[in-house]
Amino acid sequence: MALIITDECINCDVCEPLCPNDAIYVGELIYEIDPALCTECVGHFDEPQCSLFCPVPNCIPKDPNYLETPAQLLLKFERLTQTKTSQ
Repeated sequence: MALIITDECINCDVCEPLCPNDAIYVGELIYEIDPALCTECVGHFDEPQCSLFCPVPNCIPKDPNYLETPAQLLLKFERLTQTKTSQ
């Protein structure tokens, strides 16, 4: 499951540099997460860094529109990692 940034986001700039997959970007009004790049930090960390360090409680929950198992997230991580190393 990818994560999503809710409209409680205060645009504090904490989450974007923490994302190891560059999935977080500045949206029209708030930061957003590209679900194709979000692995919930699987393969990098034990827990999602963006939600761990976000100063707004519950601002970065799991996105119910993108259901993925831990195994699927690991496969996505491996695919993204291979893409980065082949560039």
